[in-house]
Amino acid sequence: MNANKLGPARGAVGMGGLALVSMAAMPTAAYAAGADILLPKPAEFIPALIAFLAIWLILAKLAWPMIIKTLDAREEKITSDINAAEKTRADAESTAKEAQDSLAAVQREALDIIAAAKRDGENERAKIIAEAQASANNIVAKAHETVENEREKVMIQLSGQVVDLSVEIASKIIGDALDENEQRHLAEKYLLEVGSLND
Repeated sequence: MNANKLGPARGAVGMGGLALVSMAAMPTAAYAAGADILLPKPAEFIPALIAFLAIWLILAKLAWPMIIKTLDAREEKITSDINAAEKTRADAESTAKEAQDSLAAVQREALDIIAAAKRDGENERAKIIAEAQASANNIVAKAHETVENEREKVMIQLSGQVVDLSVEIASKIIGDALDENEQRHLAEKYLLEVGSLND
């Protein structure tokens, strides 16, 4: 609190002093009103007024400046504390906002990492499935080829055995009328006809 703010208070003290002086000038009117109990007798009033004015002057010269100085210092401290509290609050709000922004950025980054991991996992899964499918197709194709080769080998062996058996049977039935080459030729011809009928 500064001296300008205390101006009315100082004026009030001065006005109180003036009121006392003016009341001292009219002691007879106060007596006439029946207030002689409240007002001092004229012989006591002047020394009391002088004592009062002396105390008032001493207080105004010595105590009042110290009181004003103390009030000003208190006002400055309160203002400083309020400003510091406002600054602390603003800093706390700023720090909280920065922390929230940082947390949001970390959450976005985590979601991006999770999405990337899912994409990579799906791509790897598709790649593994495609490789497994290709490997299975190769195995099936090789198995078919092997089966077909074995079938052809068995058919060739079986054909040879059938031809030999046919030649032997024909030679027993017909006898020696046909030589072995002619019999074999006839058996092979017969087998080709049977094979073409089966196809």
